[in-house]
Amino acid sequence: MLVSTMNDVPGHQIVKVISEVAGLTVRSRGLGANFAAGFRALGGGEIHEYTQLLYQSRHEAIMRMCQHAMAFGANAVIAMRFDCNEIANTMSEVAAYGTAVVIKPIDE
Repeated sequence: MLVSTMNDVPGHQIVKVISEVAGLTVRSRGLGANFAAGFRALGGGEIHEYTQLLYQSRHEAIMRMCQHAMAFGANAVIAMRFDCNEIANTMSEVAAYGTAVVIKPIDE
C-alpha cells in the first residue's frame, strides 16, 4: 500500500478514486509516563515518553487507514494527513486520513 501526502503519485496514473478513508487511535498516557515526563518538563527539552507515544499512535492510525483502504480494493492512499486532539487532558487521539485510490504505472 503506497501512502502519499501528495495529491498524485509521480510516474503513476490514478485510474479510480474510491473513497475517503481513515484510521483512528486513542491512547492514554500511563501514570508512569506522566510521572517521568513531569520531572523532565521541569528541566525543559524533549519528553521522550510522549514522543514515543505519538510515534506509536501515528503508526497505528496509518496502519488502520491502510486496512480501511484495502477493504475497498485500493492500492494507494493520496493526500494523507494527520489530525491530533486531546481528550479529557489524559488521552491523545490521532487520526490519519486520505483518499483511497487505485493507481497504475504510466507506460512510457
